[in-house]
Amino acid sequence: MARTPRPAAQSDGLQPPAPRRRSHAGRITGAAIGVAGAATLAVGLVHTSHPNATACAIASIDPMQSQPLLTSWTPPGARACKPMQTAQGFTLPDPRCTPGAVNPTLTLTVLQNKDFSTGPCVRDKDTSPDAKNVTYSWYGIARPPGNVGQKQVCEKDHLISLELGGADSLANIWPQCGPDQNALNDRYFKRKDLVENYLAAQVRSGAIDLASAQHGIASDWTQYIDKATQWYKSGAAVKDEDEG
Repeated sequence: MARTPRPAAQSDGLQPPAPRRRSHAGRITGAAIGVAGAATLAVGLVHTSHPNATACAIASIDPMQSQPLLTSWTPPGARACKPMQTAQGFTLPDPRCTPGAVNPTLTLTVLQNKDFSTGPCVRDKDTSPDAKNVTYSWYGIARPPGNVGQKQVCEKDHLISLELGGADSLANIWPQCGPDQNALNDRYFKRKDLVENYLAAQVRSGAIDLASAQHGIASDWTQYIDKATQWYKSGAAVKDEDEG
């Protein structure tokens, strides 16, 4: 089944600068904030992990743990799920199908630990990339071919991001797609990356309660777009990177 084109959400003209490698999980890797033309802000939207790590450094983490926010959740059938749309044109997952789930072993203490890295600790540990593909069927979306690099139009997104203590289970995965006509960094999953990095920084600093951030991003990730964009424009993202 072909994917139905979705209307383009408003763009801030965000473009990524040259990346700077960082070891702390989920931190922004953008090296600079610049202006191109009259009002174009340069941002980096990259989730990072220890580049050479092969094993998780924190023994208390159990990557198989998952607590769905919807207690009665069961895997849906094919084409049973319909994404919702905000007034601004962004998409949200069907809460019956993708309620979000947390990993209770990813505590605030763990997330604040500089040895924590999403890659070796939790990513693709509970469900493999291939196993996550079933979510395309749930939403009636054809899995896009050549879905990499500049041609990436969908991401198998963790609704509650791993850097916010999200689980790697199917209750927390949905195919976040498009709009196809937008540049890569204006597609929905890239805009959500900025929100995830903003919330993770707020949680680590103690400015936002972990549970509040988890429930907030699961209910409507777009509510944080303006604050996340202002956070990046202010230079706080780079400051958080330099101090980590």
